[in-house]
Amino acid sequence: MRDKEGLHESVEQNIALFKHMFAGDDTVKIRHFRHPSLSYVFGCVIYIEGMVSHDTLSNNILRPVLSYQPTEEHDEHSFMKIMTDWLIDAGDLRFSDDMEDILNSLLYGETLLLLEGQARALIIGTQGWQTRSISDPGTEKAVLGPREAFTESLTINLSLLRRRVTSPDLKFKFMELGKTTNTSICLCYVESVVSPKILKQLTKRLERLDIDAVLDSGQLQEMIRDTPLSLYETVGNTERPDAVAGKILEGRIAILVDGSPFALTVPFLFVEYFQVSEDYYSNYFFASFNRAIRFLGEFLAISIPAIYIALVTYNQEMMPTPLLLSIAAARQSVPLPTVAECFMMLIVFEILREAGTRIPTSVGQAVSIVGALVLGQAAVEARVVSAPMVIVVGLTGITTLLNIKMKAASILSRFLLLSLSSFLGIYGYLFGMMSLIIHLMSLRSFGIPYMLTVGSFKEEDIQDTVFRAPWWQTKLKAPLSQARQRIKKVSR
Repeated sequence: MRDKEGLHESVEQNIALFKHMFAGDDTVKIRHFRHPSLSYVFGCVIYIEGMVSHDTLSNNILRPVLSYQPTEEHDEHSFMKIMTDWLIDAGDLRFSDDMEDILNSLLYGETLLLLEGQARALIIGTQGWQTRSISDPGTEKAVLGPREAFTESLTINLSLLRRRVTSPDLKFKFMELGKTTNTSICLCYVESVVSPKILKQLTKRLERLDIDAVLDSGQLQEMIRDTPLSLYETVGNTERPDAVAGKILEGRIAILVDGSPFALTVPFLFVEYFQVSEDYYSNYFFASFNRAIRFLGEFLAISIPAIYIALVTYNQEMMPTPLLLSIAAARQSVPLPTVAECFMMLIVFEILREAGTRIPTSVGQAVSIVGALVLGQAAVEARVVSAPMVIVVGLTGITTLLNIKMKAASILSRFLLLSLSSFLGIYGYLFGMMSLIIHLMSLRSFGIPYMLTVGSFKEEDIQDTVFRAPWWQTKLKAPLSQARQRIKKVSR
């Protein structure tokens, strides 16, 4: 635990205090200094190795202080003012006597300057740790549009966002979460369009979090969502600065976490699963076609195995006779029931997918493709599974990849519908789909209906849903705060 004792006027006592607090930590460095002609200029700088810029520490702090030659007599109080106003060259410079603030600043890469006779510390911004350079998005690649992605540095991420929204309405609100890590997070929003109620509700949820460490935005995504037990996310995430900029201009709030390259956005609507950045940079005909394919792909990803099992096992009369005879011939000598065969193949496919994800990139894709082809062909030739089942599982896996962000929800929904179809046939599938739709309609994301604009025929609601309207016909989207007010009026 941290010592609650405050700073002393004696430099030696302060050094002993910090050595006690950081006993066993060799990265905490203490550098003494004494002015050659001013006897009262005696002190030390304290910093953490690897988190500060040594050039800044030497050239902008120690060298100007030690080489200063006064033209008139000064005491220690006037020298402090000269030091902060003229000598030390740093963008961030402040005094503090709050021990908690001093420790947090030191651990965040700032340098502490302690002088004899001063029971406070001068905190100097000297951060200089190594960060990953800005690169292409790894999970949201696009042919058209910006190629920049967020990094693990909160400062760089904020600059990427500020460059795209150069307006004084863009606000940044900082918080610290995690009892041990004291992780910095930032709420980003456009003040003129954000809903104050949503902002207040989000702030309350974050302040109520009782967690020791925040290492990534994914932890917050799970802890602040409206329905923790739902298969579908009500908090969005993206690594593209242009996507975040577009969302906050619509009234959403972005959450950036220091150390995480993924930003969270709230509220998050179901239709956002199918919207990608490239849709807004390409021809609206092609963008609308691709988006419609994603909607169709999600429907097929969760429905194909369930419908196949229902038709083959219970509702053969709904299939064309030649197709039924072809499937029956392919299933000859296959020892497993159709349901068990389907479950087994889907689980094997998920094993291959997970293996391809965890294996190093250089061989992961090859292992996934070769593994699927070899195992599928060998299983058919050995009569363990039928050829139609391989087609069903392969088509299911491909359509799942159309909406990679829905991967978890798609897999779980698929197994749920498959289980119902294996007991009740096509009626089980229909019952499962109706239950899924009712569940989606009941969800809320920070008070906003999850299926907002679905089923609406108003022009401003449908211009960016299944299809994207051309830019010259696109009206400015109503902020979510206005949408919320409209919902309240309708409900009355």
